[in-house]
Amino acid sequence: MTSSTPRRTVLTAAALAAAAAAGASAPASAGARPRAQAPERHAPEPGLVDNSAWTTYTDWRSGEAAGVRAVAGLRPAVVIDAPAGRTDYRDPHTGRTATWEYATWTSPVHASTVPATELIASWNADTPAGTWLQVEVTAAYSDGAWTPWYVLGRWASHDGDGDIRRTSVDDQTDGRSTVWTDTLAVDDAASGLRLLAYRLRLTLYRRPGTALTPAVWRLSAMASDIPDRFTVPATAPGAARELVVPRYSQNTHIGQYPEYDNGGEAWCSPTSSQMIVEYWGRRPTPEQLSWVNPDYADPQVCHAARFTYDHQYAGCGNWPFNAAYAATYADMAAVVTRLRSLTDVETLIAAGIPVITSQSFRKEELTGAGYGTAGHLMTVVGFTPDGDVVANDPASPSNEAVRRVYRRREWENIWLRTKRYDANGKVRSGTGGVCYLYFPARPTPAQRKALEAVGVRA
Repeated sequence: MTSSTPRRTVLTAAALAAAAAAGASAPASAGARPRAQAPERHAPEPGLVDNSAWTTYTDWRSGEAAGVRAVAGLRPAVVIDAPAGRTDYRDPHTGRTATWEYATWTSPVHASTVPATELIASWNADTPAGTWLQVEVTAAYSDGAWTPWYVLGRWASHDGDGDIRRTSVDDQTDGRSTVWTDTLAVDDAASGLRLLAYRLRLTLYRRPGTALTPAVWRLSAMASDIPDRFTVPATAPGAARELVVPRYSQNTHIGQYPEYDNGGEAWCSPTSSQMIVEYWGRRPTPEQLSWVNPDYADPQVCHAARFTYDHQYAGCGNWPFNAAYAATYADMAAVVTRLRSLTDVETLIAAGIPVITSQSFRKEELTGAGYGTAGHLMTVVGFTPDGDVVANDPASPSNEAVRRVYRRREWENIWLRTKRYDANGKVRSGTGGVCYLYFPARPTPAQRKALEAVGVRA
């Protein structure tokens, strides 16, 4: 989104005050694009990001099961077998209370290779109408204590009268770490406290007395410790390639369905997600789009906004909810992770995998954008021979204007930094390289190799 202040905050007031007290200086203004005299090509920074994933039949058999079973096949899953019990859930967004049968799967302890300050989970699942799931995490601190079980999302792909409203959960903290919408963060990273290991827990729900069940194909988490920084090392260009990705403008939808985060002006995330879903040859059926006003262009973007909407966050920018939406399409997989450099993005583009990136910047920090933003999603679809970024920018005025070329040095800085200055000179947070990766559930060998090279298990 480009016009509203994001509700997401990953730096506490104390951290911001510490940065100000340290007298951090503003970044230098952007210089010329790197050309023949570009910096020496860096290897991506090691030791910043750790990804885990449970996807195979053996993976699902390795966890603690209470009422679930693992299912083998082309896409192994965990499903409800015999429910472990019943519970009442009052949906805070509808006011309705309903009884649900439930079963749980708890992962083994995953020891992160990175002592982490943040953790983001993502999941790929099918939740038929009348079912839903909850994802939780508990993490081990570096002093030996553990966090409570935190809820990272209550999710359903449907939103009919008998379904819950997908939601994050606010006000979760133990005084040492806090969940900010979709991100578990250590409150004071400067203290040295870190998350060393964690377990994830799935709870699967269904209407009592039915044979319905969610099927979860993938459960992932990304733990990271990105250093505080206003600038990042420059990288030299790699190979040029541009992918042919559909182009959609969020601004086509301004004023449409304002119940979903005020309409199109804030739909950068679902618009980007829909572009990539369609790049992989998937799209909603006419029946799925039948609710959209037939006078609206590109109704699939409205559909993506509705089905990524987080009713607590009151927006369509919940990172795991976007990944979960993409994975509702046939044989698609999706994760939220962090990449370490534009070199990582070049590796993925070379294998035919576009990358949705999250960034924030002042107008003058990204030449040619024509706007500033406190938080915005775009899709990297390629690189020019000079190494500049070819992006599908959904904040463009029309579909025809979506393709943009942005300067490499500017782009990598606004995307990879963790701190920035806003238009008023105040220190704000940056995303530190957050991105969505959507890819086939059964990728080609080249795609699998590229994903593994950036730390993602296919």
